[in-house]
Amino acid sequence: MLFPFTTSHRKPVSIRRNVLRLSLPVLLSSLFQRLVSIVDVFLTGGLGASAIAATGLGQLLMVTTMTVFWGLSTGVTVVISHLWGAGRREDAGRAAYVACIAGLGMTALCSLAGSHWGGDITRLMGAASNVQNLAAEYIRLIFLWMIWTTGLNLLSAIMHGTGDTRTPMEAIILVNILHVLLAWPLIYGKWGMPALGVKGAAIAINCSEFIGFTYLLVQALRKRYITFSRPDFVLFDKIWKVGWPVALERVAQQSGQLFYSSFIIAYGTSAYAAHQIGLSIESLSFMPGAGMGIAAATLMGQSLGAGKIRRARISHNEALRLAVGVMTVMALLFFFAPHLLIGLFSNDPDVIEKGSMFLKLVAFAQVPLAISFVYAGSLRGTGDTFYVFIVTLLAMWGIRVAFSWVAASWLHLSLYAVWGVFLIDWYFRGAAFAWRYHRRDLHGVVL
Repeated sequence: MLFPFTTSHRKPVSIRRNVLRLSLPVLLSSLFQRLVSIVDVFLTGGLGASAIAATGLGQLLMVTTMTVFWGLSTGVTVVISHLWGAGRREDAGRAAYVACIAGLGMTALCSLAGSHWGGDITRLMGAASNVQNLAAEYIRLIFLWMIWTTGLNLLSAIMHGTGDTRTPMEAIILVNILHVLLAWPLIYGKWGMPALGVKGAAIAINCSEFIGFTYLLVQALRKRYITFSRPDFVLFDKIWKVGWPVALERVAQQSGQLFYSSFIIAYGTSAYAAHQIGLSIESLSFMPGAGMGIAAATLMGQSLGAGKIRRARISHNEALRLAVGVMTVMALLFFFAPHLLIGLFSNDPDVIEKGSMFLKLVAFAQVPLAISFVYAGSLRGTGDTFYVFIVTLLAMWGIRVAFSWVAASWLHLSLYAVWGVFLIDWYFRGAAFAWRYHRRDLHGVVL
């Protein structure tokens, strides 16, 4: 679907319909995208805490590696949204093409490095030997074929910039269906397939994402979102100007998360398994917020490209309202039914007890998470990505990592105290992003 700019004065209620029409597929796409990882954690739960921890470490390394690609994806979404809003669709297609070329080269380098050295990182993080052995094969396989993961990410970003959020949603739903159909028999040896354990989960991800990538590529070519031409390095410069702070932001976030996870691992395998399960469940709430952040960036970019400042403001407000509403409901669920949710993933009493406390703490972070995602998305849509990077760097390393290090290594506080540090992190981010947005002059924003 395309975000229309045919009328110069549209009532707020009509703008709200456009916001919902664009954002709901993004919200669903974000949920289903994260479900691939959640299903792996859920299905490997029957193999024990070590399998959960190994799967979680593999996913954490992949997410960390994807930081640079998220920078590229954000840059291409913002640039294409501005070009699309301004009616420059041929230029938008050329921007998509040069981004694809850059993504292919970056994938080759990351795939080589991750498949060879990814397993060694789990040892450096302090994982137990049995966890290292399980994680090594999982990591090798998902990195060896990460072209399907990066391809899905980049093609979705291109389509988001044009306002077509339905097609990426269809692709990720297809990926999830195929993943479930493949993962369970490959992990446990059902339907005549070999019981491959954690390795089977990785194979299922690779196969399902290959099909999803192929579907998106066919649709992108059919709808002419990509224009084949000589690489336009002027357009790529604009993409990277927006994207490199996002890449650094993600590096700061994920590298900090690796350090933060090392503090959790020190409390034992059960603690990290509870942490990983808790993160998987939490993502069901914050992925809609992240999806609304993508919608806010797209709507902001298209509105500014068309010179519609009022539309940009109203679009931001509607995205914020939806994100806060959804995540408030999830906060109530996390606080009042944590044992039920954790019990779906593990029957280990120690894991359930620790994971339940994690979810209760997470409940208090839901509203600041929603605020952070949407305000950050709107700021990215204006091209103000460097500020978002600085705030993320300060929050993750100056608050979460530093405070957790003091709590765990110096004061020797409980696991719950270390978990509680992320609340300070997210409240700080929400306030900092909101302050910047309300001081931002949207008139005359040009990429």
